[in-house]
Amino acid sequence: MDLYEYQAKQLFGKHGLPITAGDVATDVDAAVAISESINGPVVVKAQVKTGGRGKAGGVKLAKDPAETREIATAILGMDIKGHTVHKVLVAHAADIAEEYYVSFLLDRANRAFLAMASVEGGVEIEEVAVNNPEALAKIRIDALEGVTPEKAREIAAAAKFDEAIQGQVADILVKLWAVMVAEDATLVEVNPLVLTPTGEVLALDGKVTIDDNADYRQPEHASFDDSNVDDIETRAKAMGLNYVKLEGDVGIIGNGAGLVMSTLDVVAYAGEEFGDIKPANFLDIGGGASAEVMANGLDIVLNDPDVQAVFVNIFGGITSCDAVANGILQAVDQLGDSVTKPIVCRIDGNNAVVGREILTNSNHPLIELVETMDAAARRVAELAAAKKGA
Repeated sequence: MDLYEYQAKQLFGKHGLPITAGDVATDVDAAVAISESINGPVVVKAQVKTGGRGKAGGVKLAKDPAETREIATAILGMDIKGHTVHKVLVAHAADIAEEYYVSFLLDRANRAFLAMASVEGGVEIEEVAVNNPEALAKIRIDALEGVTPEKAREIAAAAKFDEAIQGQVADILVKLWAVMVAEDATLVEVNPLVLTPTGEVLALDGKVTIDDNADYRQPEHASFDDSNVDDIETRAKAMGLNYVKLEGDVGIIGNGAGLVMSTLDVVAYAGEEFGDIKPANFLDIGGGASAEVMANGLDIVLNDPDVQAVFVNIFGGITSCDAVANGILQAVDQLGDSVTKPIVCRIDGNNAVVGREILTNSNHPLIELVETMDAAARRVAELAAAKKGA
């Protein structure tokens, strides 16, 4: 489960990391009260589980409580990539001299933990990895040894932190690793880690992903569940769907994690031809999904404002293709006039001939059958680009 920034910083504070003063608010008056208690300039930050908050206008500086009221009013209720802002973090606006990046993550491919650190923070770490890879230090962490003060110093030195602050950075790394272990996290990240003009190093922003499989030994993590919030991922979870929101234009629905991952790849590859069209989500309806599950999945994807076109890619095994076809039509019928996005379908396998006949005979103007996965990916990317540019 991904945590909100304010929840991540709560865990940081619990384990002794240096963070800025602040609190979360669910209404404007509460935001103003926090600003008054800080008694200085604050930053008001939308709390949503997606990137691009700043570009969407969800992160703003306020010089006083009056400006905090104005900004909180604008941000609360805002839609950011399909996520409605129900909470804002109001925190002290620290002066920044330098911005850095540090993180620990579970490296599943190598069956180990990985530390990453860079003196080039404040931007997406993927940009640093691509444009200046030598600026990103990657250090393997032994699960039994963990992050000792000596290992922390090694990480700080490898990332080329100034010697004057390596002690502070190492101390933060030790405490960040404590968050990783004690909270059963698979990712802990600080971006940016900042140096103030007075020489203090602070964790200004935080990102934490906790392992749901460890819930049985982390009962306090139940308070992090925000199932009452009506955003796309929460609605999908309530429907029992295996859904992950991504930043793209093509809604993806498939059955089986392997097939869905392959679909993401072929859509991303095909999308390069049409102006960098990308997948908007991962949605696996499962091997034995019913027509109702198919309808729920299509409902979720079609209601994502970022989605310009949908690719339904099904290989019938346990799930019969005629059930999938009926689920598609059922969803379209339920959604009625709100269905305005093209749906490209590639179905094969168990009862595929019947499933194709069902969709063909429906003669729905927004549903298009394509025979192969590659051809369907190219077609849906083309349709998404056309609708996006319209």
